[in-house]
Amino acid sequence: MWIQLKRLFKHRWVNDSIRTLAPDAVLRLTQQVARSEQSHSGEIRLCIEAGLPNHYLLANDGMDGLVRRRAVDQFGELRVWDTAENNGVLIYLLLAERRIEVVADRGLSPYVSSDAWLAMVHRLGSALHDGRFEAGLAQAIDEVSGVLRAHFALAEGANNPNELADTPLLR
Repeated sequence: MWIQLKRLFKHRWVNDSIRTLAPDAVLRLTQQVARSEQSHSGEIRLCIEAGLPNHYLLANDGMDGLVRRRAVDQFGELRVWDTAENNGVLIYLLLAERRIEVVADRGLSPYVSSDAWLAMVHRLGSALHDGRFEAGLAQAIDEVSGVLRAHFALAEGANNPNELADTPLLR
């Protein structure tokens, strides 16, 4: 019970998601996602949360399981799974726990190993640890874009309808 209360206070006191990225950084990341999606049929979403909702924090699961579950829940809530070619990717950051998750739709599973996603998470984590939030997120977008271009490149002159919002979600 003490651990759950400690978690609850930690997640309620952190309110950095808005301050982590300045409005001009959010705009640049939005533009980067939009540009990226002009070269492949995939969709990329960024979700940055300060802390988990209370019902997650009161669960008895370990923090790793909670963060992954929240990322997967956000993947569904933001409809990243609902793309025409099942090739959406969610980059999820939980600031209170300094955790990162990447959730990729089933269309990418045959092409990208979990080790490749984990390596990207480590590079992003290193940038975030150094305080380079925008640069780290920009690099992550570039890496995901490279994967999507390699496997879902648009044909010359083809158009990719924008199926999901490009703006990072800050909670």
